[in-house]
Amino acid sequence: MDIYILLIIALLITGAVAGLIAGLFGIGGGIIMVPALYYVFSALGFDDTAMHAAVGTSLAVIIATSLRSVSAHAKRGAVDFALIKVWAPWIIIGALIGSALAGLAPGIVLTGLFGVVALILSAQFFFGRPDWKLAEDLPGFPLNAGLGALIGGLSSVLGIGGGVFGVTLMTVCGRTIHTAVATAAGFGIAIGLPGALGFILSGWSVEGRAPLSLGYVNFAGFAILAASAFFVAPLGAKLAHALPEKTLRKAFAVGLFIMGVNMIREVVMG
Repeated sequence: MDIYILLIIALLITGAVAGLIAGLFGIGGGIIMVPALYYVFSALGFDDTAMHAAVGTSLAVIIATSLRSVSAHAKRGAVDFALIKVWAPWIIIGALIGSALAGLAPGIVLTGLFGVVALILSAQFFFGRPDWKLAEDLPGFPLNAGLGALIGGLSSVLGIGGGVFGVTLMTVCGRTIHTAVATAAGFGIAIGLPGALGFILSGWSVEGRAPLSLGYVNFAGFAILAASAFFVAPLGAKLAHALPEKTLRKAFAVGLFIMGVNMIREVVMG
């Protein structure tokens, strides 16, 4: 019983941190939740399905954190809803494809991919110049369709809300970090819903899942994380608009680096 109490406390804290970074960085919080859930399910003895359950459950929570985060940013007029409307259909298609493919991949592959992507994005935000741009604006059709599907696919495979990719893309295409963070928060909804449904279906009859699971989505983990994250996300959004752009970029990079190293360490050590 003691370990269950400790795990519940750990999930509550994780949810609060995830909610904070969801509002602060425009991401769904998956970069925090996936490693935390992975360790929770592993500690409970569900090693064979731990990574898939972590990703699937994280995607479900991202729906709640993104809704809360984008609402808080919208009150400050920072969300580009026109951009979300154009990109969302392609992101949804990519998320559906990604969740289907992720259900077929071994857990160690998902873990290693998560770590590598986090490190690459961390380097871009830490060392990249804030004024460095690939283009003056985001691409139109058909390039936006391919990029949107890629964002959705990679994000659903990794169990993240798309903010880490969306923020990067928008900043190198002429958008400020504050606008990028606010708008990328909306990507999480387009990724989380189809992604979670995909993980429910792909894990429907898989053995070795934790109790209270529907496919690879664990509803006990979802309830605890979503409840704590929901109330903290507006605080992160408020903090995002108070911080200088340089500080925001560096903080984002450090968080990604820590998570990336931790997941690669897990792969190397088995």
